[in-house]
Amino acid sequence: MALVLAIGCTPVESFLTGGQAGGSSEELRILVPSVAGGGYDLTARTMVQALADEGAATADVVVLPGSGGVVGLNRLVLERGNPDLLMVMGLGVLGSVEILPSQHALTDATPIARLMDEPEAVLVPADSPITTLAGLTSAWTQDPSSISIGGGSSEGGPDGLFRLLLARAVGVDPSLSPARTYDGGGELLPALLTGQVDVAATGLGEYLDQIAAGTVRVLAVSSPQRSPAVDAPTLAELGVDVIFTNWRGLMAPPGLTDDQRLRLQTLVTDLTSSPRWNELSRRNGWNSAVLTEPEFSEFLRDQSRFVAATLDAQSLN
Repeated sequence: MALVLAIGCTPVESFLTGGQAGGSSEELRILVPSVAGGGYDLTARTMVQALADEGAATADVVVLPGSGGVVGLNRLVLERGNPDLLMVMGLGVLGSVEILPSQHALTDATPIARLMDEPEAVLVPADSPITTLAGLTSAWTQDPSSISIGGGSSEGGPDGLFRLLLARAVGVDPSLSPARTYDGGGELLPALLTGQVDVAATGLGEYLDQIAAGTVRVLAVSSPQRSPAVDAPTLAELGVDVIFTNWRGLMAPPGLTDDQRLRLQTLVTDLTSSPRWNELSRRNGWNSAVLTEPEFSEFLRDQSRFVAATLDAQSLN
């Protein structure tokens, strides 16, 4: 399936209104650097749905998991000069690049925009004996080794960072508590439901269907205020001093011309201002957090410093 785009035209026309008449069309691919079913996959498929529903065609979603997004990033950089490829990325990819071997850094790719952010959540299976955050922290502090916590990112990604911050905030040495990392929520969910881990520290939006179905229970969310997507308290409400949000954005290959980069940025601004995107974002429990260049690049630098400092405190960097 292909998204119809106007190529090489100035001024750049709106992607959601079909672009400039007479322009050539190319196929846009959206690269997902984790297994299907996780947050990056959800973001890509939400983009595809919103673009289609707003009157554009759909785009191809290409899933290329591995090493917390490092495999996808390396592939993106190899596509140098390709103006029709976007990779969904976020704190997970940024953190993986910090702690895992990678041929390339994020600075080797072309930043396009941040799209959204969302809270993390503390989740347990519906049949778990842990029914409240107080129950979790009591058991965790008494015997850190008795509670295993899973996340759908590398230790340097959002779920790993959230686990570290949460443990420290309740007085647990994270190194004493077993942690398991999975390549996205698509792998984490079955691990949680089959008892491979006791608790999931992970993005809220990936689990809304399971929460609504009663398969998993939310003990708390990490946002400053309660999320309208679920009936659950914030950590701050429960006396735990952690406020933390994950985010996702888009990057393109290196070697793009200014016009090609502007064309992709226009795609994002048109998309994120559309009613359908905002409707789907609310449904997914996301907050609008659009940030384009050059502010997005500065944000990435700030986030890299935050990740490095958090991991250094745990001697993981």
